[in-house]
Amino acid sequence: MYSLTKFTLSDMTECGAVLRKLGVGATSMEEVANRAVQYLYDHFLDEHTGEPALALARFFKTHPYAKLSEPLHAIAQTLEGHHAISPGTPCLTLLATTGQKPEWRSRQASTGHQVIPLVSEQLVAQSPMISQLIQQFGLDVSTVLSPNPDLLVDLEQKTFNVFHVANAIASPYVPAQDSFVVPYGIRSVLGFGGMLPSGNLIAIILFSKVFISRDTAAMFKTLALNVKMAALPFDRGQVFA
Repeated sequence: MYSLTKFTLSDMTECGAVLRKLGVGATSMEEVANRAVQYLYDHFLDEHTGEPALALARFFKTHPYAKLSEPLHAIAQTLEGHHAISPGTPCLTLLATTGQKPEWRSRQASTGHQVIPLVSEQLVAQSPMISQLIQQFGLDVSTVLSPNPDLLVDLEQKTFNVFHVANAIASPYVPAQDSFVVPYGIRSVLGFGGMLPSGNLIAIILFSKVFISRDTAAMFKTLALNVKMAALPFDRGQVFA
């Protein structure tokens, strides 16, 4: 068990070793993603209450529109309305989710985050959290929308920064303030992940009920690499269960 307020180097090493091996025996990236969010939700506890420190943990992956299922196509089209979605449009796709409410424990039950088409830089800019996540990972939005094959090796081998919002309340980068942040006591938000060799991005986003400091957030850079290693065998293979 780990504490987000007292996360040590030893904790990071131990946690990372577990995350790195989550792909063993898995048959899809979705299975790895589910294992990852469940492990983090179960093992980061509030030291004062013994309850989970996270209200919600989610695993996203960018995925080409053409390779999504028909139900996800329909959701994407509904979200975009009159904007055309080309077959190669990257869509930020929810692979796994878990949290304190039953409806937060199934990606199919998510009402607004199953798939988010990243149609253009202008539209991404209208989603401050997604835009900031990409930028804090050390990437340009244009790189995520249209990965340059000549640059992928260098980008994939980079250690990306984490996405960190120390104070979630009233933050312009954390939406749903009145319906989620305030009623569920979200103190901090932390995202970590990176780019896969295919040019697709993976990101785990944690919504914490305890404060996460910058020093603690920085240690998740290493955990990002551990998660990437677990997901890597499925980058060009079986993504969905």
